[in-house]
Parts: sequence; C-alpha cells; structure tokens
Amino acid sequence: MRVLVTGATGFLGQYVLEQLSARGDVVRGLCRRDAPELAKLGVEIVRGDITDRVAVVKACRGVDAVVHTAAIAGIGVQWEPFYQTNVVGTKNVLDGCREHRVPRLVYTSSPSVTFAGAPQRNVDESVPYPSQWLAHYPHSKSLAEREVLAAHEPGRLHTCALRPHLIWGPRDRHLIPRLLDRARKKMLKRVGGGHNLVDIIYVENAADAHLLALDRLAEPDPVGGKAYFLSQGEPVNCWSWIDEILSLAGLPSVGRSVPYPLARLAGGLLETIWRLTGRTDEPPMTRFLAAQLAQDHYFNLARARNDLGYEPRISTFDGMRHLAEWMRSDSKAFPANH
Repeated sequence: MRVLVTGATGFLGQYVLEQLSARGDVVRGLCRRDAPELAKLGVEIVRGDITDRVAVVKACRGVDAVVHTAAIAGIGVQWEPFYQTNVVGTKNVLDGCREHRVPRLVYTSSPSVTFAGAPQRNVDESVPYPSQWLAHYPHSKSLAEREVLAAHEPGRLHTCALRPHLIWGPRDRHLIPRLLDRARKKMLKRVGGGHNLVDIIYVENAADAHLLALDRLAEPDPVGGKAYFLSQGEPVNCWSWIDEILSLAGLPSVGRSVPYPLARLAGGLLETIWRLTGRTDEPPMTRFLAAQLAQDHYFNLARARNDLGYEPRISTFDGMRHLAEWMRSDSKAFPANH
C-alpha cells in the first residue's frame, strides 16, 4: 500500500511512518523540513506546509491512503494559526484526496473536541461537541474533524477520526520537556485537589490504532464516518503520573497547589491580557488548562475495541520503563539524568 503521512516529522507521525514502513508499505512523508532520519528508512520525503494547498494536493498524487497527523496544538489565544493549520490544512488534505481519488483517510483528532469544561467520566463517542469553547485548539480540531467525517462517501472516500488522549513516550519533544521545564523553573503547581483521573496513551499504541483504522477502512465494516476515543484503557491519577515523570528526571514531586476556581480565574485574566496585547506565545495558565489539570477526563473504548480491534499492545508500566530508558540515554534533552 502507498501511504502519505502528513506531519511525518512530528511525534506521532514518525511512529506511524515507521510502523507502516516496517510492515512493507511504501511511505511518503509530507514535512516542512528535510528529514534525513526518515529518508534512511526508505521513505519518500516531500517538502511542504500543510497550509499550502498546492503542495498538499500534489503530495496526495499516487497514494492509496492518507494518515493526517499534522496539526498545531497548545493553549495560545490567537485564532488564526490554529484555524490555518488545523482547519484549512485539513481541507487541503481532503481536496488532495478528492482530486487524486485517494480512497482512504485517517485523521488524528483529539478527545478535547468534546470538552466543555466539565468532568468527563467514561464518556463514549455519543457525547456531543460543545456549543462554547475554552480554547482555540479543541475548537479548530472539532471543525476539522467534522469536515473529515462529513467527507466520508462509501465507494469514493472512506474516512474516520481517531482521538488519542495525552500521547507520551520516547522522543516526545513537547509534553514531557515542557512539563520538566516548568518544574525546574518552580512554575509547576498542582491544580485542584490532585485526585482527578485522566486517560493517557503510549505513542506506539496510538500509532497501532492508526494502522488498524487504515486497514479497516478498506473492509466492508462500519468504520467510515466515525470518530474513536483512544487510550491505555485504564485512567491514571493525573498528578501521581506527573510526579512519576518528574522522578524519572531526578526532580521532586509537585509540592505546591492552587484551588481550581482560582486557577480558572487567573487563566481567564491572562487570556484577556494576551489577546489585548496581541501576544503570540502561550499564557502560563488558561481556563482550558486549569480544567484539564483539575478535572476527570477519561473515555470508553468499546467502539475502538469493537470496530478497530484496538487493544493497547504496550502497558502503561512497560511504556514508563521505555520512557525512563530513553530519558537516561538522551543527555542533551535530560542532562539531570547523567
């Protein structure tokens, strides 16, 4: 099978690309920069930005399927970057699939597309999109997800959306490094009572699910046009897990805390200041981040198990062991471990 992976140099994108290549698929990666580490795998590298319609449509020529992982994440308060990358970029991928008659598209979405600020406990895919949004990232991802699911057309273009929650593991250059940076700068505080349960997913399990979805879209079963929550299958205590990651880096556990209502109020004030001043960096706190750090959010995997045959191949225990090994081996990213 010939597969295009967008965001091929991203955290998840690299794992998807490697798994496809390892099983013998012919893989093309759409990247904004040169990627010699991927070229060594025999991957065809196509330079281009996901917001460039001409480049994206061209990259879709001659492939049998697309795995669209490219996105911009974060808690920034400026709408346009999220809209251009996550919404317009996804429309460009859909245009490429239609123009070159690509029959399958797997889209990497996020569980946050259903997050309205209230706790989510074992919710399934029937939970609706919110009518109001706490952040631009989930809003933009929801718009893109709806475009992808609406584009499903049996016999022409088969689509589905996957919603992995809190992807982590070796080679992560975003979530874990930023967490450790805040801890080293004494900026990390527990939000709320510290008892909230959250879903997480090891990166190889998230990549597994993308290949499962890609294959199931070629079969006559009810995958097309659907969204799927993905996780390890068992939630963890958010702050115990954070403390475990800190310990791997030789850092102390989170000692200070702030009540959730106060964190949410501070987040709202900071968002207003950032918007009024036009700042493009991220505020240290937002309403969305406060809610994510203080409240339960974990999901029911019945649909992914039934439709995709998904089961986490690597346990959370083994995943943390792999993470620790990587952190010990990477002296540049984790100098405190050496």
